Amino acid sequence: MTLDYYQSGAWDEITLRENRLAINRYQLRPRMLVDVSQRDLTTTILGQSLAVPILIAPMAFHCLAHPEGEIATAKAAANNGVVMVLSTMSTKSLETVATQRQHTSQWFQLYIHRDRALTQALVKRAEASGYSALCLTVDAPVLGKRERDRRNQFTLPKTMELANLVSMADLEIPQTTDESGLFAYFAQQIDPSVTWQDVEWLQSITTLPVVVKGILRGDDSLKAYEHGAKGIIVSNHGGRQLDGAVATFEALPEIVATVGDKMEVLVDGGIRRGTDILKALALGAKAVLVGRPILWGLAAEGTKGVSHVLELLKNELDLAIALSGCASIQDIEQSLVTKKV
Repeated sequence: MTLDYYQSGAWDEITLRENRLAINRYQLRPRMLVDVSQRDLTTTILGQSLAVPILIAPMAFHCLAHPEGEIATAKAAANNGVVMVLSTMSTKSLETVATQRQHTSQWFQLYIHRDRALTQALVKRAEASGYSALCLTVDAPVLGKRERDRRNQFTLPKTMELANLVSMADLEIPQTTDESGLFAYFAQQIDPSVTWQDVEWLQSITTLPVVVKGILRGDDSLKAYEHGAKGIIVSNHGGRQLDGAVATFEALPEIVATVGDKMEVLVDGGIRRGTDILKALALGAKAVLVGRPILWGLAAEGTKGVSHVLELLKNELDLAIALSGCASIQDIEQSLVTKKV
């Protein structure tokens, strides 16, 4: 059940597969005879310094992979200078995870609940705990049909809980007989009537920058900018929402062309190698978010496993930029990639 929950996509999982295929349709065009003896992978997102242009994507229920759950993931993120985006639906509380921050930043992901007071309370807790940005997921007004979850009747074990919500209301993922428990939770709690005005509302109740996650169109990226968002994440929810939706690397160039000079543009979906990160940066993204590989590392060896995944990606990116004739992240530009016809 856990493996299917982590690795599955919606319906026929076409978008899940297409995310990887779209990355592979881009080829690298390296420069030669450039001094790359000294290399710099640092960058800045929303005024925050990053040791490498990688963030850990928001993912629910890390305790399904390892007993320490999000605490282990946060430790690895801090050890590697990487921003972790903590999910509202985490199995360790946002306050507990915040204690692992050290000298790095953490973001908090949220959905807008039917009960706006619940959403506002989560925002205030995130502010009080020192999170430096809010990541609003907008591509899940209702939950996509993940047939593996439905077949397994996915629900959390009784030993786990929605740690951010249990202290605020009597919320838990219910046991069901005909749908996954996760679907039932979304149907009960997540507001399908959310509009762009709610992005303005969210920005009005916080001093934190709001990053909108789930954008796949240029016109929507412009709306995000016009309604106060400080950044967007080009994302199709890892292929877990609308099956047949465009791959993120296919959507990225249009969005960068629309708002890339106005706000931070990040991307996720199928990032597995340092060369994938290089391609994303060449297409105009400021950084990437990595999802499932983090869970595989967490399941294998907790904090050490997540650190190993991050170190692999960092070392691969360092090698990729060197072989492409770039001494720093700032040297990466669009001419380094070409799309196969």
